[in-house]
This record gives sequence, C-alpha cells and structure tokens, in this order.
Amino acid sequence: MKKFLSLLVTSVVAFGVLTGCGSQKDASTEAANTTVATESTVEVATDAAATEETTAAEETAPVEVKGTITVAASATPHAEILEQAKPILEKEGWDLEVTVFDDYVQPNLVVESDEFDANYFQHIPYLDNFNEEQGTHLVNAGGIHYEPFGIYPGTKSTLDELAEGDTIAVPNDTTNEARALLLLQDNGVITLKEGAGLEATVKDIEENPKNIKIQELEAAQVARVKDEVAFVVLNGNYALEAGFSVGQDSVAYEKADSEAAKTYVNVIAVKEGNENSEAIQALVNALKSEEITNYINQTYDGAVIPFN
Repeated sequence: MKKFLSLLVTSVVAFGVLTGCGSQKDASTEAANTTVATESTVEVATDAAATEETTAAEETAPVEVKGTITVAASATPHAEILEQAKPILEKEGWDLEVTVFDDYVQPNLVVESDEFDANYFQHIPYLDNFNEEQGTHLVNAGGIHYEPFGIYPGTKSTLDELAEGDTIAVPNDTTNEARALLLLQDNGVITLKEGAGLEATVKDIEENPKNIKIQELEAAQVARVKDEVAFVVLNGNYALEAGFSVGQDSVAYEKADSEAAKTYVNVIAVKEGNENSEAIQALVNALKSEEITNYINQTYDGAVIPFN
C-alpha cells in the first residue's frame, strides 16, 4: 500500500513538472512573438514617418531662383496662354513677365533691342518678312500654335449675299493680306494671278466678277469696321478679341490640315543667338506642355490649335 501511494505521488509531481514546463514554453513563445510584432510595427511606423518627412521636405524645399523671362505678346490668345504657363515656370525657378502690345511692329523691335527676351504673337512668314524689311535678326525658337484664318460676317451673313461693289476688309501686312486673299480665292470671291501665292496683294487679283472692293487695314483695325463692310477677314487672335468663334461665326476658314494653317504656326521669337538659352528653352517647353495643350483645346473652340 505504501509502495502504491509513493508511486502515485511521484506521478502527480512528474505531471505537474511537465505541465509547468509546457506553460513556460508557451509563455516564452508568446512573449517572443509579441516582441517581434511590436518591433515590426515600430519599423513600419518609422518608415511611414520618414516618408512623410521626406515628402514634406520636398514640398517645402525652396526653388532655386533662376531669373526673369520677359515676353512681349498680343492680348488674345498669346498673353492668355502665357499666363497659364506662369505656374509651370515658377516651379522651375523662372518668373515670367508678360507685356501686351496691340500692334505687330513694337513686339519685334523690343526683342531686337534686347529690352525683352522674346515675343509671342507672329507666324514664321511674318517674322521672315519683318526681318527682310526692317533688317532685324529675329529667329524662331519654337512653334506653339496656329490660328485658322477666317471670313466673318459684316453687313452680310453669307457669301451668296455678296453684291456688286461690296467691300471686304483684310489685313494690310504682306503675309496676312496674301493669306486673306487666298482664302477669298478658295471661296470663289476672286481669282489671283497664277503663282501669286504667299506674296499676293490686291494687284495680283486677276478676276473679280462682282468688283468687290478690298479695304486694306492694319490687322488690329479690321474687326472694328465689321459694321461698315460686307465681310472681314481676320487673324485668329483678332477674331477672338472681336468675340467671334471660328466654328460658329465664320462663313469660311482654313482647315486644320491645310498647308496654310501649318505654314502660319505662331512661334516664340527671339534675337538670333538666344534661341538655345536655358530661359527660352524653359519657356518653349512650358508652352508645349500637356497642361497648356489641354488649356488651349478647352478654351478657344477651335480658333487656336496646339502645334506639337
């Protein structure tokens, strides 16, 4: 009997020892797992905090100031487009200053004299012609957009209404006058001498069945006589200023895929030698950006088309 009791006690003690060991092992494992989980959480939190600090540092880091870019421009759409480019250039350290001119002569002269870094108002044929006539040294630094030339209503609303002796107003500068006359020819109003092309003037009109009078005016003045003449033929920017929409108001206009539209792309013009400067390249790149392309397409109802 004593022997039986001794064995029983020994078994109970042994079971208790084994149970205790198992509990200690489970507790140790749980504690270890808790420590690993805590360390992982700390690491994740630390990484997240480091990322936030880096992002905040990048956002608050001062932008290197590179300088000021001065541009002479027509009011619409050129100056408007340039205003949209200011934030883009500001992020790169450039301050863009835009001055509006209401003629086609001074913007070139102030760039030639180094008063301004660049201008944005003209197409390449006009630029080339201006250099030839004025002896200036301006070059194309980059094409930005083109503006379909259009015929807009004055006292008449369709070309079918043209009567004997009616008057049509056109720009008087060489390249834009030729463009206007070519558009009138394409729409059956007049016929020009063969080969007149981009240098055509009223002297090159060979056939004029209704004896239409062509009133030549400085480009900025053409829209102002729309209530006095049958039709006006306008550059895209002056049509916009007059409140005309190419798609809705013109009786005829150059198509987007026409040779004329591609020839008359509006450019950033600079004095020869400055076209590859850091400032001018930054300006051109900003104006060719996706942000500016979207702005043009959404704003001008087809009167201005990005050139990319």
